[in-house]
Amino acid sequence: MDYSRKIAERLWNLPDKGELESRREEVFIDDIIQKSHMEKELLSHLDGIKTVFDGGAGCGRFSILLAQKGCAVTHFDLSEPMIDKAKELAAKAGVLDKITFVKGALEELKDFNDRSFDLVISFDAPVSYTYPHQKKVIGELVRICRKRIMISVSSRLGSLPYLSNPMQKCQFLLDETSDDPFVKWCIENKESAVEAFHFDKEAVLKLYREGLMGGDSEIAEYENGGTPWCITYTFMPDELEDLLKHYGVKNIKLAGPGAYARTLPRELLVKIMNDEKQRSDFLDFCHFYDANPFVCGMGKDNLFAQGEL
Repeated sequence: MDYSRKIAERLWNLPDKGELESRREEVFIDDIIQKSHMEKELLSHLDGIKTVFDGGAGCGRFSILLAQKGCAVTHFDLSEPMIDKAKELAAKAGVLDKITFVKGALEELKDFNDRSFDLVISFDAPVSYTYPHQKKVIGELVRICRKRIMISVSSRLGSLPYLSNPMQKCQFLLDETSDDPFVKWCIENKESAVEAFHFDKEAVLKLYREGLMGGDSEIAEYENGGTPWCITYTFMPDELEDLLKHYGVKNIKLAGPGAYARTLPRELLVKIMNDEKQRSDFLDFCHFYDANPFVCGMGKDNLFAQGEL
């Protein structure tokens, strides 16, 4: 088994992953914006959609939404804690009987027949964690799709600023008093991140050229019993579009959720999010702006693509 998959399985199967991931829209503004963008796209493309495959479905954010809209959903994920959390949330939403839960890795979709699902989705970049099989995985997701596919992958252009701004996540903290462990880590390590920072031109260019985040150090940490972040392949917009075209996807549209929000300081983002009218208007405008092809690569973390079969 490839290290990427082993590392991903260890990370996503941590006992607290289900609970923490289910609360991300409560603590991080960029997650709110990203999920809102995808939700708007889903809800505007449900005509004729009866069956859905949600690959890397996590805690069921979209599986549950689609089940509530009357779709029969296959919720597919490699994390038992997140599947358990998804079942809990689906039961609370009254749609447990409309979702089939399957534990598995995106690298292995051979048990699903060609054109099995009207809609195939895979959000929050699980495809990027399947390196070096990311191209094959996209091909498999297309293979099992009958009508429409929507995926989000890690964005290379969107990821590059992280190498020049280790505090970038702090911009999107909705509540600094949250007991979320990552929120606490961001706040506690802010000053040390500034002190330790130096701009590394070669590291930035290496990511730009190769698209890969992680490698030998993550493998070493894994071998020593640690739980590093996933080895991640980041995509360029034209690369993702060409790949989807290669597999027969038509009418492809790209977007970069979070591109507009990157231009605002945290103080204003928090003010917007805490006012119901401003929040609704802001999310609507972000959806409009972030879908512009000239900014799609600069989405906060993800590059979003959709098309028809």
